[in-house]
Amino acid sequence: MWLFVAGILSGIISGMGIGGGTVLIPALSIFFDMPQKAAQSINLIYFIPTAAAALITHIKNKRIEKNSVLPIIPAGIAGAVIGSLIALGTDNNMLRKMFGCFMIVMGIREIYLWKCKKRP
Repeated sequence: MWLFVAGILSGIISGMGIGGGTVLIPALSIFFDMPQKAAQSINLIYFIPTAAAALITHIKNKRIEKNSVLPIIPAGIAGAVIGSLIALGTDNNMLRKMFGCFMIVMGIREIYLWKCKKRP
């Protein structure tokens, strides 16, 4: 049941453009005692259909800058491969700590950007 709830929350957050991994990875690794690498792998598999759905929606709404897409694709693929290799070579506990620090930094960044937008 809790896996279903985590999946639904991840889907909702993904649809908002935040990234379902912010819910899915901690839920799998904390509440279901799954190794960090396995949780991140599941998140990457989960990302493929949600990214495809988002891409279709953005193309339909004409929100894709076609000139910007081509240079981003190779950089994204290279980043994914390099990140995967780093994750595979990193201890699970260290990987958890790194992911936690990343989440804290991103949370602080989002709060800062939100506060800056609210100012007149």
